[in-house]
This record gives sequence, structure tokens and C-alpha cells, in this order.
Amino acid sequence: MTDLTVWLEATGAVAGVGGLGYAKIRAPRVYWSLVGMPVTWGRFALSYRSTMDVCGLTVQPSGLRAFMTRSVARREVQPVPPRIRRVRGTSTGLRVTLRLPAGLEPADLIASSERLRHAWGVHSVTVTETKPGYVELRMTGYDVLRRVRMPRRARPRDMVVPVALREDGTAFERDYRAAPMALTLGANQSGKSMYQRNLIKGLAQLPVALVGIDCKRGVEQTAYASRLSALVTSPDDAASLLGVLVAEMEDRFDLLSRHGVSDLWGLPETERPVPVVVLVDEIAELFLISSKKDEERRERIVTALIRLAQMARAVGIHLEICGQRFGSELGKGATMLRAQLTGRVVHRVNDKQTAEMGLNDVAPDAVPVASLIPMERPGTAVAADSSGGWSKIRTPNTTRDEVVAVCRAFAHLVPDLPMLDPFRPAAPVVPAPAAGPSLVKPRPVTP
Repeated sequence: MTDLTVWLEATGAVAGVGGLGYAKIRAPRVYWSLVGMPVTWGRFALSYRSTMDVCGLTVQPSGLRAFMTRSVARREVQPVPPRIRRVRGTSTGLRVTLRLPAGLEPADLIASSERLRHAWGVHSVTVTETKPGYVELRMTGYDVLRRVRMPRRARPRDMVVPVALREDGTAFERDYRAAPMALTLGANQSGKSMYQRNLIKGLAQLPVALVGIDCKRGVEQTAYASRLSALVTSPDDAASLLGVLVAEMEDRFDLLSRHGVSDLWGLPETERPVPVVVLVDEIAELFLISSKKDEERRERIVTALIRLAQMARAVGIHLEICGQRFGSELGKGATMLRAQLTGRVVHRVNDKQTAEMGLNDVAPDAVPVASLIPMERPGTAVAADSSGGWSKIRTPNTTRDEVVAVCRAFAHLVPDLPMLDPFRPAAPVVPAPAAGPSLVKPRPVTP
């Protein structure tokens, strides 16, 4: 009987260890909650003061505090680390709120984040300023970007679209009111199309007008025709469409002037025009020319894009530009247009210069990270803006059929915009159950 008990105990222990090993790989959230979080929390609590001291994140105490420590407490005066205000666990890591002592700033902790990561044995440590004098250490216990699972609360709302997952486990949101114009760069098979799918999926659920410019014969955006207010598939048609959008922008400025407000959101809700999001799939196709006769068309396109990028934010017209490269080699106007695109998302690139095109003027520290994204991680990118902050993100794997289904479900949200009627794509044909998907080609555009 004793031998049987010992055998059962040993078998149970082996099964438990094996189960934890399996959970660490296949169910990292479960493993983190059961094992990783208690171990990391204990390591953090026991080594916090010494780690901060070694990393140079302590300051000398004030004269009064030093006097009270020596005279009243009869203890040796030691350097003061940031004070811990709150520690809480999440399904992906730990969140620690710190009160910074006089003499430290958030940049000091950001510079030491890699050393803190190794000291506490976590996957990553990011530092976020919550308010003056307070920062939050976001420790991620495992690689959340290996298998992307968006937070349940991430939903499209008020011109804010969650499109990817950050390295700290929070949702990366595309906020059109904070960053009205954006640029997405990346090599082939890097995840740009997946990023655009998630963007369209979220925008389709909002009361906005979606305008597509896809000069690759519409192979990417034609499938979403049921939710698009306009779609063009050639540079000539794109020039005509952009001219219409510039005219619409000027009409909206007249509307703002009559009401005495400075932007679209200051108008009464009954008078407010619907926001417009322009999705440009491959920007190089609009800039490049094959003969001298194309120069006039290129000038019209570039001028219209620059005018929209500079002024259209106030009237609710937003640009979402996508491409493989976007530098001065595209010709006159490219650099000027890029300077107006506040939001930047750079996927895997083939050379460092392409990463610098997207990030060097807004977040130069992120250039090396974008240059080292591996090929086996499609959808991984670096997201940055003009504030200098950046984060590593990865887009969830969303199939084209999922996005098409969402576009059809919300086709009733397509607004009535008469100026875009000549560019309105034909509604896609719903395929028979046994047949593959097929779409009716957009009708010819009349400039």
C-alpha cells in the first residue's frame, strides 16, 4: 500500500510538472497566472531597493530626512528609490505605479528598462508617465505578440479603432482625432495588408465614409466594395477623386466659417458632415510616371494630397497612406507630404533607410527595432507619432472573408455623399454556397 501511495504521488508530481510545461507553451496566460506572477512578484518585492540602487535610480535623501534617520531612527542614511504606490497583476504581467523622488524623471527609468527587465526576469518593461511625478512600470511576463489576442474591451468608438496589440499587452488604437493623417510602411509579406484589413474592419462599424484608392487594379480593396463610398483603381481616376475631395474640403471650410467654429466637431450634430477616411493602398503608384505626358496628372495628385494632409483635419477628412517606401526618390512633394503624416507604423523593411523614412523624424530610437523585425513574425511593426513615443505592436491574423462579412453587415452605414456617386463601386455579388467568392467590377469612373 505504501509503495502504491509513493507511486501515485510521484506520478502526480510528474503530471503536474508536465502540465505546467505544456501550459507555458500552449497556454501562457494560465502559466503566468499560476506560476509566473507569484514568482515575479516575490522577486520584485525582495530585490526592488537593491535593483534600483544598482541601476542608478536612487537619489540622496533631503537634509531633514537624513537628520531624522540618523538622530531618531538611529539608522544609516541610504539613497531613496522611487516609492511604490501600487502593484497589481494582470493576465499578461504586472503594473507597478511609482512616485518619483525629486531628481528623477521618467526618461531615467526608460533608459534603464532593459536592465530592469533582466533583473526581474520578465519579457519586457515599458515605462509610461501617468501624471507629473508618477510613472507606471508595465512588466510583461511572456511574449504576448507570439499569439495575438486582443483585449475584450477593445471596440471601435468615436473615431478610435483598435488595430493591433502592443508589447505590454494593451491595445494599439488608431485615434483619428489625435493623429488625423498616418503613414504605414513595410516590405512585401510584412503585414501591411493585414494591418489595413483590421483598420477597415473597425472603420466599417463607425459612421464614416470610406474612400479607397487601390492602383493595383483593386485587388486589395474591391472585396470591401459594399462598405466603400468610393473606389478608384487607376492613377487617372485617383486624380479626379482627389480633386473632388479637395472641393469638398473647401465647401466644409465654408460651413465652418458660417457657424463660427474651427473644426468639424464644433458644429451642431444635425449640421455636422460625416467624417471621410481615404485609404491609399500603394502611394508609389500615384507618384511614379512612365512618360512625360503623365507629369501633369502627377502634379495634380501630389498637390491634392498635400493640401488634404495640411488642412483637411479640421473638416474631418483623414488620410491613411500605405506603401513599401516613401522617400525623396518618389519625386517632388514626397517629403513635404510625409512631414504632414503624424501617425507612423513601420513593418519589417528590407533596409535601414526605409525604417528611417518612417521613423527617424518622429522616433529615431525606434529605427533599430524596426530594422530587426524577423520574417517569421508577419504583422509585427513599430508604431510611433510626433510625441517621440513608440511601441512594438502586432496585428491579429484577420482573414479577408471576416472583413468582407463585417463590411456587408454594416453596409447600411454608407453615407449619402452625392459628390462621390460617380466613384461609387458596384455592390459585390453574394456567391452561391458552393461557389467561390466573386465580385462585380466597379463601373467606369466619369471624371
